[in-house]
Amino acid sequence: MSDTKLNVSLAAQGFPQPATLHANLGTAPLVEQALKRGEGVLTRDGALLVDTGKFTGRSVKDKFIVRDATTESAVDWGAINQPMNGEHWANLKADFLSALGDKDEMFVADLFGGSQPEYRVNVRVLTQLAWHSLFVRTLLVRPTADELAGFEPEYTIINLPSFKATPERHGCNSDTVIAVNFTEKLILIGNTEYSGEMKKGVFGLLNFLLPAQGVMPMHCSANIGADGTSAIFFGLSGTGKTTLSADASRTLIGDDEHGWSDTAVFNFEGGCYAKMINLSAEGEPEIYATTKMFGTILENVTIDPDTRELDFTDASKTENTRGAYPIDFIPNASEENLGPVPKNVIMLTADAYGVLPPIARLTPEQAMYHFLSGYTAKVAGTEIGVTEPQATFSTCFGAAFMPRHPSVYGNLLKERIAKGGVKCWLVNTGWSGGKATTPGIKRMPIKATRALLNAALDGSLNEVEFKKDPNFGFEVPVAVPGVDTRLLDPRAAWPDQDAYDETAQTLVKAFIDNFAQFADHVDEGVRQAAPGATVAA
Repeated sequence: MSDTKLNVSLAAQGFPQPATLHANLGTAPLVEQALKRGEGVLTRDGALLVDTGKFTGRSVKDKFIVRDATTESAVDWGAINQPMNGEHWANLKADFLSALGDKDEMFVADLFGGSQPEYRVNVRVLTQLAWHSLFVRTLLVRPTADELAGFEPEYTIINLPSFKATPERHGCNSDTVIAVNFTEKLILIGNTEYSGEMKKGVFGLLNFLLPAQGVMPMHCSANIGADGTSAIFFGLSGTGKTTLSADASRTLIGDDEHGWSDTAVFNFEGGCYAKMINLSAEGEPEIYATTKMFGTILENVTIDPDTRELDFTDASKTENTRGAYPIDFIPNASEENLGPVPKNVIMLTADAYGVLPPIARLTPEQAMYHFLSGYTAKVAGTEIGVTEPQATFSTCFGAAFMPRHPSVYGNLLKERIAKGGVKCWLVNTGWSGGKATTPGIKRMPIKATRALLNAALDGSLNEVEFKKDPNFGFEVPVAVPGVDTRLLDPRAAWPDQDAYDETAQTLVKAFIDNFAQFADHVDEGVRQAAPGATVAA
């Protein structure tokens, strides 16, 4: 089988050609190939279920960027953006292409990263697994037949789960490697079956390219209200970014990655990648419905081998069970995959300390402070002796995917907010009345969160009375129709208010300590937006 469906051949790119190359297959043929090759099974309702092996999430410590003239002064080098030198890259590329040449069968998909034509990039993805090709075709933007006929790849991803790196020869940390070369426009992924590496590889690419064009790349979801105005939702995994954007009363632009240009908020992707753990028809009906559709890919979800029924409550394999589906599986998705520039910015956090209110109004300076902080908190897991919540700060709500210095993205956001007169909100989907580890304490009711969000987005929340939070300085509504007033005052919700004060001081200090790294890169107004409580040294 040749690559006759490719406008530009692999040979023209300097890549070896496998004996059989499946070029730009559609959903049904890729599902058939995955089943034929034993890569997955069908669920009772027709979704494809796969197991990603030992990697059930991204391998952060195994990702590298080639350090050269293109990246030397542009990349914020450190523990996240780890450098790889030219010699190690040359060895890795040579060994990768040799391994590619040994493959009898490969899959190729030509796709777009980005929905706004002026800012999208052409990405070719070569995969060893059929389901990986289906995944990336689902998650990126699919060209039309006419666009495919003239498609010229700008960037290429080669994904070989069978390739094992050698740290001494390739300059990496283990036998798993994700290496990005912005100059050669090539991303190599080896020894991991976790599909999210491809998705985030394209996100990182756009995060590097777009700021130079004045476009703000964002780890966020986005939707449009009945009044035609857009809202964006920043948030780390587990804060409700996908859930809250999939609102039946609003049009979904996308659930994870977007750009904010002068004229639009546009989805980088053509699909969604939602968490499946504890998914229910009652709590998230739109997302739940996708699990019963042919073309959806489910990762690491438990299945009954006889009935093929799914168990979304089983986290024995991983908490990070996932579902990938085309965005048009959500009934109210935008046909254009984009919307007008936003009027509201929502920053989501899941505060396991029980300190933050369910919603707060932010000034532009506070918005930049909280954007650079990127706070959420993780609940203590099963590790022996760990009993307290753990604060997590991920710069710009996506530090792992941001090659440039955080101030580049922060200043872009500040400019966009000021230019559009955008309203900014901090929404806590975490716990109230105590820490997450306190017996009997539950997360914020999703109905209350949606009611507060709706009031913020339709403008009615601006009409209620606000008071200043004594710890963080932002404004908190005193009473909102349809919402239990006890939720709005986190201190009053605690039975032991002295314990609340002590916990609040702990969280304030964590914010201040974390933000010290940005103090020299922001103006005085942003520095003054820090939590204002007196914190013991």
